[in-house]
Amino acid sequence: MRKTKPDIQQQRKPKPVPSSSERPSYNANVAAGQPPNDDLLLERLRRHLKFLGLNQALSKLDDLLDWATQNRPGYTALLEHVLCVEVDHKSVSRICYRFIKSGLPERKTLEAFDWDFQPSLDKAFFIELGRLDFVRRHDDIIITGQAGTGKSHLLKAFGLRACEQQLSIRYARCVDLLDDLHAGLADQTYPERLKAWAKPELLIIDDVGIGQVRKRADEPTAAHTLYNLIDKRHGHSSTAVTSNIQLSNWGRYLGDATVTAAILDRLAMQAIRIDIDGPSYRQSSGAALAKRLGTRSPKADQPNLETTT
Repeated sequence: MRKTKPDIQQQRKPKPVPSSSERPSYNANVAAGQPPNDDLLLERLRRHLKFLGLNQALSKLDDLLDWATQNRPGYTALLEHVLCVEVDHKSVSRICYRFIKSGLPERKTLEAFDWDFQPSLDKAFFIELGRLDFVRRHDDIIITGQAGTGKSHLLKAFGLRACEQQLSIRYARCVDLLDDLHAGLADQTYPERLKAWAKPELLIIDDVGIGQVRKRADEPTAAHTLYNLIDKRHGHSSTAVTSNIQLSNWGRYLGDATVTAAILDRLAMQAIRIDIDGPSYRQSSGAALAKRLGTRSPKADQPNLETTT
């Protein structure tokens, strides 16, 4: 005997009707062809903005309504103005987030650089570099010069520009970067740490030549550690380096002249080389302060302890 299928429509249970609190609360005046109640309409608007997560528009709703009343924009202009408030806020938040994650210790800008103090530098050239096309080309930068000449300021400014342009960027002093990688040898996280340092589109390695690097017989030299990172990034990402010592002295500082030569070979292949031959801003500021206070300032020919290795 053939069995008949049960009536599917009869088996279906009716969907529960949303409660009045879950349904959109339409104004009864609108349904009746009357103008909407402003207070109820404003309350609905606030709920919509909250539901959509447009918190900036919600917090500035009164100001936005005042602007609309005074300027009486078209519908397109009004919608663009409201969304612009949200976009601007999210853009600033993303820049701040990237800045915090980058490791940059401070916000430096190209606009704040004292170009008159270093007249040998071509301002237009650095402004062009600030477009960060070199990052997109995967070119490297090496800036050498004495302490206080503005090397770090320039690269930190490029780092901030990278945050603004939504490029991935990390900053570290050379000794701190090497210490982090060496720590990975102890806790078996070296591959993960190396991968993390190799990943950013722009890596800033500041102050090569300052600070004591590890020199233990049971560990790779600083040169080997840095080589692994540079080799991994070479041709794929941009690395920007500052150094207070000449490139010819890197081998002695990093502990292996042969491996250091391999590092410089990779960096120099596509590097923009800049040597700042100028006065120290810090020493000049110190001399000016000492003059105002009527005390003696250090002589300009005294050795700078920061540059010793």
